[in-house]
Amino acid sequence: MKKQDEAANRRRRNFLKTAGGAAVALVATKDSFAQSGAPPKSAARKDRLADAPPDRGLWITWYDLPVEGREAYFAWLHGTYLPDLLKRPGYLWAGHYATGDLEGGAANATRYKHVDDPKVGKGFRYMLLIAATDAGVFGDPVPSVLHAALSEQGKKMLAMRIGERVNLFTEACRQEGTAAGAYKEGMMAAPCIQVGSFDCALEFEEEMHAGYVLQRMPKMCATASCVRTRKLNSVSGWAKHGIVYEFASKEGFDRDYAPAVANSPLGFGAHTVVPMLTHAPNGPNSALRIWPPVPKA
Repeated sequence: MKKQDEAANRRRRNFLKTAGGAAVALVATKDSFAQSGAPPKSAARKDRLADAPPDRGLWITWYDLPVEGREAYFAWLHGTYLPDLLKRPGYLWAGHYATGDLEGGAANATRYKHVDDPKVGKGFRYMLLIAATDAGVFGDPVPSVLHAALSEQGKKMLAMRIGERVNLFTEACRQEGTAAGAYKEGMMAAPCIQVGSFDCALEFEEEMHAGYVLQRMPKMCATASCVRTRKLNSVSGWAKHGIVYEFASKEGFDRDYAPAVANSPLGFGAHTVVPMLTHAPNGPNSALRIWPPVPKA
């Protein structure tokens, strides 16, 4: 019994010694943070969350329209559909765009590889961008459920869309551009945008990601007219990847976009993975915002 008591006492002394050492180490660590000014991990995480973009979800729709009935469609979309959507929790802004020329004009068909799948819509004359706090907003409810609940008039208007294609994206990363400081519309996508949506061969995805982060996005954002760039990844829809470049004006886009692309190969060093990308039909392309109206300078 005496031996058992002595063993128990030894265990208690060892425990207290160990616990005391741990306490001293914890105090020392806290003092170190206090002296160095380095925040604890929880504080750093809160700072990162606070700095995160508030509009990390993006619902993009590409489509064409017939000439007949187009003005009635615009009146419904801009006057009823989009204002009603923006009243929903988590929805932040919407921008409706009319597409200009395809990048590269007629050469677009041979310059880029495009997907050839009858299930992937080929519309591109109009782009509708709808932003939310994150992509989870578009899951409750999903767009098809929202549209099923529209009035008969609303369903009739949606049925006018030709070659419709939809992607639900989450923002992977963004960079602010030189023109961001003078841009007065906050989160709203800029007056002129260029949008690409594409798939990439698996073995080149890492290099493509590095190419955007290290080269393409910084070079684009360094131009005088770039407001911001957004690199996207898909939650739903054909394209796995997306990129949105935002410019303060069409004049700035026409001046700055092509040189920035030429000076930023999409890959490691001088190598480019662009030949390994499969683009959406008729993409990529630039577009001008038609709603909300662009404020006059």
